[in-house]
Amino acid sequence: MSLLLTNIGELTTNDPERGRRHDAALVIEQGRIVWIGDAAAAPAVDQATDLGGAAVLPGWVDTHSHIVFAGDRSDEFEARMAGERYAAGGIAQTVEATRTADEETLRTNAAALCAEAARGGTTFLETKTGYGLDIDSEVRSARVAREVVDSVTFLGAHVVPAGVDAREYVDLVRGPMLQAVRPYVDAIDVFCEAGAFTVDQSREVLTAGRDAGLALRVHGNQLGHSGGVALAVELGARSVDHCNHLSERDILLLAESRTVATLLPACDLSTREPFGPARQLLDAGATVALATNCNPGTSFTTSVQFCVATAVLQMHLTIEEAVFAATAAAAWSMDRDDIGVIRVGARADLQALRAPGISHLAYRPGVPLTSHVWKDGEPIGPAGG
Repeated sequence: MSLLLTNIGELTTNDPERGRRHDAALVIEQGRIVWIGDAAAAPAVDQATDLGGAAVLPGWVDTHSHIVFAGDRSDEFEARMAGERYAAGGIAQTVEATRTADEETLRTNAAALCAEAARGGTTFLETKTGYGLDIDSEVRSARVAREVVDSVTFLGAHVVPAGVDAREYVDLVRGPMLQAVRPYVDAIDVFCEAGAFTVDQSREVLTAGRDAGLALRVHGNQLGHSGGVALAVELGARSVDHCNHLSERDILLLAESRTVATLLPACDLSTREPFGPARQLLDAGATVALATNCNPGTSFTTSVQFCVATAVLQMHLTIEEAVFAATAAAAWSMDRDDIGVIRVGARADLQALRAPGISHLAYRPGVPLTSHVWKDGEPIGPAGG
């Protein structure tokens, strides 16, 4: 069955040939976009939806989250807001709660967060393991994640568990743990940071993942100049995420590479770290993505819209740059060119807004604007309905 979306006030395509256009329409068939043009020239279809002048843009592509967990860390959040600096120590609290929770609890919580993200316009969601940190718990987390999200990343190298020798744990992650989770995951990640894993340890973990056929991702330069950015570029990682503390050399390395700098502004607000230097990265020619980093400790939000608004209001991106970062650029970091863009042949992952244009995403901060969402061409319900 073919579906026409018509009377689109502003269509943001992320396609350099089409850009942002007005009074537009598009046709969806078998989960793909098959026609784009002026509403007045729309072809005959089986069904039509009049959007009444709403803006339409690609669904959000959220490439950094940690939604398989149990427990609550609001006390840690309160402590940070009272002046305590984030130092990654709260991860152990979530690990303990996640290990003791039953699988159905983990599945129910993760599915609820996925549904919440979808209502806000997210049509592609990545999540990571990393709150198990032993073989059985990491496998269970990966299995649950595989059921509810679009892409799963193995983050056994999140932190070294208390009481475990670092050398022994790195060997566990790059050996038996990696083998056990491999059927469920697409990529491997490591927290390359003081208090977590050194550059050399991170290289060992990532190399093992690459040898196992996984894409590479890196948590890097969140709390300081950790060397994570340089390592990500060296190994050809698809993304390096956080990027709060970058030297001029780091920015140049990213600009000269295909590694995407994924910035996590909601996390930066919560940890009170400086924002990643989005403007400098873009001006240098680097590719910048935005993601939520949804997790119970440092960024408990599924709202990509909030991250887009923050990037515009606080990080000096234009609205068009911020939307691109949260859609097409994020898709590139997943090695995908069929999502995050509206063009003929792309997957019909779309959202409509209760607004005439994308500027309202930052012009009306904090207001949920997504009215309709389509994933693979299928409506997943009026958002907020």
